[in-house]
Amino acid sequence: MAANFDGLRFSHWQTELREDGIVVLAFDRQGASVNAFSQDVLIELADIIERLSIDPPKGVVLRSAKTSGFIAGADLKEFQEFDRKGTVNDAIRRGQAVFQKLAELPCPTVSAIHGFCMGGGTEISLACDYRVASSDPSTRIGLPEVKLGIFPGWGGSARLPRLVGSPKAMDMMLTGRTLSASSAKAMGLVDKIAEPAVLIDAAIALIASRPQRPFKQRFTGWISNSWIARQLLAPQMLKQVARKAPKAHYPSPYALINVWKTAGGKGVQARLDAERKAVVKLAGTPTARNLIRIFFLTERLKGLGGKDHGIANVHVVGAGVMGGDIAAWSAYKGFNVTLQDREQRFIDGALSRAQELFTKKVKDESKRPAVAARLKGDLAGDGVPQADLVIEAIIENPEAKRDLYQTVEPRLKADALLTTNTSSIPLTELREHIQRPAQFAGLHYFNPVALMPLVEIVQHDALDDANVKRLAAFCKALDKFPVPVAGTPGFLVNRVLFPYMLEAATAYAEGIPGPVIDKAAVKFGMPMGPIELIDTVGLDVAQGVGAELSPFLGLTLPAALATVEPGKRGKKDGQGLYKWENGKAVKPQVPQDYKAPDDLEDRLILPLLNEAVACLHDGVVADSDLLDAGVIFGTGFAPFRGGPIEHVKAVGPDVLLEKLKALQARHGDRFAPRPGWDNPVLRQPTA
Repeated sequence: MAANFDGLRFSHWQTELREDGIVVLAFDRQGASVNAFSQDVLIELADIIERLSIDPPKGVVLRSAKTSGFIAGADLKEFQEFDRKGTVNDAIRRGQAVFQKLAELPCPTVSAIHGFCMGGGTEISLACDYRVASSDPSTRIGLPEVKLGIFPGWGGSARLPRLVGSPKAMDMMLTGRTLSASSAKAMGLVDKIAEPAVLIDAAIALIASRPQRPFKQRFTGWISNSWIARQLLAPQMLKQVARKAPKAHYPSPYALINVWKTAGGKGVQARLDAERKAVVKLAGTPTARNLIRIFFLTERLKGLGGKDHGIANVHVVGAGVMGGDIAAWSAYKGFNVTLQDREQRFIDGALSRAQELFTKKVKDESKRPAVAARLKGDLAGDGVPQADLVIEAIIENPEAKRDLYQTVEPRLKADALLTTNTSSIPLTELREHIQRPAQFAGLHYFNPVALMPLVEIVQHDALDDANVKRLAAFCKALDKFPVPVAGTPGFLVNRVLFPYMLEAATAYAEGIPGPVIDKAAVKFGMPMGPIELIDTVGLDVAQGVGAELSPFLGLTLPAALATVEPGKRGKKDGQGLYKWENGKAVKPQVPQDYKAPDDLEDRLILPLLNEAVACLHDGVVADSDLLDAGVIFGTGFAPFRGGPIEHVKAVGPDVLLEKLKALQARHGDRFAPRPGWDNPVLRQPTA
């Protein structure tokens, strides 16, 4: 007779004892729309497993009672609280113990996965004997903890290498990438794929048949975790990681490799102990705290708009790189898009680039024609009257933009939104003659559109707040993060980024080699150096933004940006500050005895921090969290540092002020402290 749960009520779990003696255990976290593991959930699960171990059923099926998905992982807010209290070790030990008790049950166990299955959701599935996954496209399985500055700590790193072999397991954990059901099946992580309607039936069939894993998979799991394999593979893994993530900035992948190398051949409890000790240590690092904070910032940005945008038809004017790519991405994400320009050849070029995007993103060839059909060239602008949203993406010329609005706005539907993709022009300068300013805003995308996650929603005092929410919801539908910003010159990202790029160009003009400048910035944690960045965005674009921002910021364009030679605009021409071949910068050799100036990193980074403080002071964004999020997602600013304001708080505003004043004395008034360094926010505790 199987364990009987009659008369017992649980807050987070539903138990069903079927007639065939199988217990179906459904996770339904109380008061939450999404399943995530908290300590209360684990304590309750431990009681259930204890009963199951005393009186085992024929089998156990673990499923989610939520329609939103399987399990999102651990409750990160609770995790942050444990970090503050110094009790992370206890929390990890409990999770490991509960999952190990599940693994030791004397009956077959199956995890039935539908929808997202992340972190702890994958780890509890690994503690089961079998895993069946829904064929629905929403099913994604992953161990993304490395993106939070830690690694799987509830048995994931101890079990996955044994199940699928170390190379595949370590790649999955080191990258944090998620897998479709079919990819997970091909890897050996999932035993069976089933239609959602018969998912539980498929799980029960596995209990009945108790299939043995293929010999090849079992052999790979054994041999790839042997002592000699770990000694051979670990150094290779470290080299691959070092190319992408310096150990000083991102210690978690290095710790994961080390734990696997030293404990991967031991018994399960020794592997769990090594995993726990390493994760506890990582959880207390600034990197983990900042990356977890960034996770919550992304959740906040996703929640800014809700779902109701009322936009189905989008009309884009301007088929250049930005306009064409905005149109293509919008079509890829399900919107009907018309694309207008003054000549058909520009539209044709954009449509050709769009096909490349669709080929890359839409893996199922049979679905590509339907996606491509949502994007139509529209030389005459016939899509304007049907559009719910018009996005202007023409040249950075206020007069040209205003002329366009006068022809477009009279043709718009009553509730249609008119937006501009300007990167720096204040909206008060553009809204002259606009008849419905409450429906006019900025939608500032970043290049390349397909890769950059941020969109600035540029506001002005006559814009209706309801329309800000509509635009934020539209951005969410595009899988972009919206950040509402004031419509002052440069908005947030370009205003913060420009002094950094300008100082890099000034240092370059002084004769400091470009590779040396780039190396200093990358060492700080920027995704690419500023000289390479200037070439990537284009010297002509940098010059245009500079012309708009320099007077506002009281700065002067250096020679490298003051005059841009034809055919030497950077990456797009194959020649700029660097020469470019096959899309990559060819950086000149720097003499081995060349010594970079001691203050080079400060010269580059402090202007960015200085302007970030000024933006907070001027109310460009609502608060410091939104500022950090905007600069991280718009510029790639060192995520492990938590954003410019978080970095100021960590280093100390007084320390940085002294450095600014020293640079001002040495290099000039462009380093004078901007308003806002007395802001109390800068002296609050870090995350």
